[in-house]
Amino acid sequence: MEFKELTDQQWQFIKQYIPPPPKRGRPPIDARRVLNGILYVLVTGCRWSEMPRRYCHPTTAWRRLKRYQQLGVWQKVLKGLLNAGYKIGKVKVDLVGVDSTTIKAQKGAK
Repeated sequence: MEFKELTDQQWQFIKQYIPPPPKRGRPPIDARRVLNGILYVLVTGCRWSEMPRRYCHPTTAWRRLKRYQQLGVWQKVLKGLLNAGYKIGKVKVDLVGVDSTTIKAQKGAK
């Protein structure tokens, strides 16, 4: 699968949800580079060790992925995308359907 890095427009949207780097410790690696590395692994399905080093060290990307998960960054980005989609008319609630046939009922449930 072909991987395309974040565009400037995509990064401008996402960076508002990225937490600032810690004040102490090593100088932080550019968040956009790290995020592109994370996305590279997730999109291509490669091993972390196979991630191109131009992004960052694989351990850095993996740790940042976990940190963002713990801080709820991905949920905030998704919520922001949905809200933006509503505003421009790309996401419409009337087009959403819920089908109960996809949910397994418990024994004895009616």
